[in-house]
Order: sequence, then structure tokens, then C-alpha cells
Amino acid sequence: MKQADLDYILATMLESFSNVSDLNVTVGKPLQVESSGELTEVGMAPAIKKLTPFQTEQIALILINQDRRLTNTLLAQGSADCAYFLEGKARFRVNAFSQKGSYTIVMRKLETRIPTVKELKLPEVFYEIAKEKNGIVLVTGATGSGKSTSLAAMLDHINDTKSVHVVTLEDPVEFVHPHKQATFNQRELGQDFDSFATGLRAALRQAPKVILVGEMRDRETVEIGISAAETGHLVVSTLHTVNAGQTINRIVGMFDKEEETQMRIRLAETVRWIVCQRLVPKVGGGRKAILEIMGSNMRVQDVILNGESEGKTYYEIIEQSKPYGWTTFDNSLIEAYKAGEITEETATAYASMKAAVGRGIDLVKHERGESTSELGADLSIDDDYSDERDKEIKKMKKRMR
Repeated sequence: MKQADLDYILATMLESFSNVSDLNVTVGKPLQVESSGELTEVGMAPAIKKLTPFQTEQIALILINQDRRLTNTLLAQGSADCAYFLEGKARFRVNAFSQKGSYTIVMRKLETRIPTVKELKLPEVFYEIAKEKNGIVLVTGATGSGKSTSLAAMLDHINDTKSVHVVTLEDPVEFVHPHKQATFNQRELGQDFDSFATGLRAALRQAPKVILVGEMRDRETVEIGISAAETGHLVVSTLHTVNAGQTINRIVGMFDKEEETQMRIRLAETVRWIVCQRLVPKVGGGRKAILEIMGSNMRVQDVILNGESEGKTYYEIIEQSKPYGWTTFDNSLIEAYKAGEITEETATAYASMKAAVGRGIDLVKHERGESTSELGADLSIDDDYSDERDKEIKKMKKRMR
């Protein structure tokens, strides 16, 4: 197989469906694309019913372009990341990995144009996050939850509004930022630096005001990132965690027990915002970004220092700080349901606290004049329950204001 043949295959896969986000090449399966969150077979001429190990290996070798470092990484570690440019069509973030003695390739389509905060319909608080002068901003979530896209939109706003030097450390470079008011220098792992820790250490000597670290992968990277934040830099990065509390615990857990107290003090002083993302199915197709957003105040700092306890949890603090633009996943789900963007079933399935989301949905239905949940309908006959329900509705109204 030649590169021209592969480019033809990739172009066909890309154009097979609308809203394609990933290309999947797996032994024993046909060529597949992920469209609106679902894997779908792609028809080819001639037909490819089942890919062979030889075919996937050939594709992997073409994608890594005979790069010695990537080849050694793939053989030694079992997976390798790189970028691939399909002329006139798209850029991809590529991950090739071994499984049962053969290779699989997953290619994430990267947007050629950087979306804005407004276009992504992100909360207004993102503009406030972009105004931060120093500290740490973390965007977290599972792979494919849109972290990189949200970060790119935030950096684009900085690019539009600030005359500063921005250094990015990425694996690989996903969004290429043009020079606007800001000056961007984007460095790629393997090509421009050999690890995030060494790249971040070098960045401190490159006079940046903003540093993007593609991922806080290890203790050393976290430690240098916190040091950079303490010395007046704005450090923006990602973690694979599901909520704000787990994010803090993951970072603290990277350090020894005797270092925990000092690390909690440093985190309390440097963490500015934690934004957590999930993508959920949207009514009419596509996916909706559901966010948890937590800033920093004295209550948050106290919980970071001393840990969560009854009456002092990140969830409760975020819920009580809604006037400042903070939100829990559950409130985001309720708002999306209220706007008609997701179904009741989706809201319930993705809820952190199903009871809270259920009450919120009942409140929305109550305001619309619709019947509430079957459980509520059955129990509404009981006067005591009705009184309790009225109290809950009043509480929810206060929280949603």
C-alpha cells in the first residue's frame, strides 16, 4: 500500500457520513467511522469486509512515516501517538496500538478552524477564566470529551484580547493558532521536546505568560506546573478525571503521604478553575457538552487543604456558588433538559446524583404544566409527601435562580 492509496481510503471514510469525529481501523472488522457517537461501517470499492493484520500494519507504518522514535515507541510500549495531514481535507491525531499481536489505529479528526467560545455555546464564565493572570486551570474528562476543543477556544480568546507570549506543549499539536494579539509557539512531543516535564522546565526559560501542557501525565510534570503557577505563569492543562473532587484527589495521590500536606497547601494557593466535561446524546442527533465548573474561593481552599467532610463537599460548594457561574453536572443536565437539548432518559442516565436530577426534571415539568414522574404522581396523594415535595421544589427554585 502506498500513501496515495491510504489518502484515498481516509478521504472516503471522512466523507462517508456527516459529523465524523473518528476513523477506526481494526483487524477483523471493516473500515469504520464514529459519527455522532456511534461506530458505523464504511462501504469501499472494492469492498473490505474484514481487515487483515497485514493491512492494519501497513497503514500504521505509513501513518508514522517510518519515524524511528515512533517505531521504537510502538514496539517497546505497545502504542504511539502522532499527527497526520490529509492534503486539503483534514488533520488527524493518530494513535496506533497493538492488540493480540496485530495493530489497531484510531484517528481523531482535528478541526482546521479554531471554534470560539460563543460558537461552542460554552458558558460566559469561560471569558472570566481567560482573564486569569496566573495559577492553574484544569480541563478534565474522558478521552474524546472535547477537552482540547474547549481549551483551544479559551486560548483563541486570549489570542484575541491579550498581547502575551503563549507556549504550548502538545502530543501532537492539534489546533494551529495563528499569531493575532498574542504570540504563539507550539511545540510537539518527540519533535521539539522529549517529555512534558523537560518541555515544561524549558518553557520557564522562554518568557511565556501562558503555558499549555497537553496533559498532566506524571508527578514531575505536575510539580513543575505548580512551580510555574507559583512564579506568576498561567498554566492550562488536562487530566483524565470525571469531576472536580477526583481531580484534586488524583493530583494529591501522585505524591507520597508525607508530602500530602504541602501539596494540598500549594494546590489551594494555585488552582484557579477546574472544568470537567462529558458529551451526552443530543435530541435530533449529535452530542451536547455537559460541564461541571468550579472556581476558587475560601471554602474551596479549605476543602482542598482538609479534604471533604459532611456539609463540606465540592458538590455542595459548587451548587451554592451558581451565581458566580459555577455549575455541577447535574445542574447542567437539568438546564439542557429544560432547553429541550436532551431527553429525560439521557439526563437521568448521566446524572451524578439521580435523585437531584429527578427533582430538577420534576420542577421543569411542574413549570410547564406537565405531569411529573410516576413515583411523584403515586405519592402526591399523601399530604405529608406533598408538603415535602413543595419544600423540595422551593429549594430547587432557589438553586436554579
